[in-house]
Amino acid sequence: MITRRFKEDTLSLLGFGTMRLPVHENGKIDERQVEKMVALAMEAGVNYYDTAYPYHGGESEVVIGRILSKYPRQSYRLATKYPGHQIVEKYDPKAIFEEQLEKCGVEYFDYYLLHNVYENSMHIYTDEAIGVMEYFREQKRLGKIKHLGFSSHGRLENLKEFLDIYGDEMEFCQIQLNYLDWTLQQAKEKYELLTGRGIPVWVMEPVRGGKLAALGEGDAENLKKLRPQESVAAWAFRFLQQFPNVVMILSGMSDVEQMKDNLITFAEEKTLSEEENELLLTIADSMKKSVPCTACRYCCDDCPMGLDIPKMLATYNEIVIAPSTNAVMWLDSLAEGKLPAACIKCGKCSKICPQGIEVPEVLSEFAERLAQIPKWADICKEREAVAKKRRGE
Repeated sequence: MITRRFKEDTLSLLGFGTMRLPVHENGKIDERQVEKMVALAMEAGVNYYDTAYPYHGGESEVVIGRILSKYPRQSYRLATKYPGHQIVEKYDPKAIFEEQLEKCGVEYFDYYLLHNVYENSMHIYTDEAIGVMEYFREQKRLGKIKHLGFSSHGRLENLKEFLDIYGDEMEFCQIQLNYLDWTLQQAKEKYELLTGRGIPVWVMEPVRGGKLAALGEGDAENLKKLRPQESVAAWAFRFLQQFPNVVMILSGMSDVEQMKDNLITFAEEKTLSEEENELLLTIADSMKKSVPCTACRYCCDDCPMGLDIPKMLATYNEIVIAPSTNAVMWLDSLAEGKLPAACIKCGKCSKICPQGIEVPEVLSEFAERLAQIPKWADICKEREAVAKKRRGE
């Protein structure tokens, strides 16, 4: 297992992110499969496990805490986050932190993050009346937090602003970094900013929510020609392994096979050549026409229409490339009030979106594109005929 040094600690470069754990058909976490994944990770030397208060409706902390409790406490590092980006009155720092300790079944967190510091959550973290920083400073002094950092989906200017205020107290920063966002979302500039400030980088979304693990056939073939033994996903991780200030790469693995593939990739370093780096950035340039959703699902919490926005955007991207039967069939399974046209353009989703996606605009265009697809037009006619029959017309 490739490792990186962080202060007095030695960390596996691969961390197990628990935002996308395997689930049963009813949406509940498949705990038995997660147990197998953790066992494989532990055996291979993975010692960093990342969760957060809202993941899996609050169950991620419970499940990963319960599974890790079967291992010696010194054998793993547990990280979780304070949900300031979703703040409401009930999110009192003390109440949340104590609840997290109880849910995870631990007396302290090795790594604790202020979750998603960005333009719309800055006031929560900087408001002295709320006292977020004051409280977590105290928890660190008491030893209940070993290392304090933050995650950021904000733009470069916002990252600079936060660092100017709290940069001296932040021990690490978790950002979205991959070869697509290296230029698309100024990840290069963010990496350089943090490195210049002496703040180690934790990576989230290394394969862009799976997008960089499922490239088009032509791109995948070009990568295979250069490295026949590597998976497509491995290329995204190799890109990140070359940066010395990247201390942690989090992968939100969803099944045992993904875990096995990642463990192979992180067993040893295999540096990319200049030619290989150029190929990845060329592939990234060709992908920039699609909507850059990572399926974090922040947008879903306050949607008044209850739309599955990440799935909508993924389907939109698929239809933009070529309308598929699978996409049309999924849309047909939705009730009328859950289709793209049901969006009331309130804008709440766009305000909280880490990717800065103007969701209402995309859904409006999605609805227009749908109307031009013959298969969808036929389905709409059938739906209307059924509705008329029910109304007795």
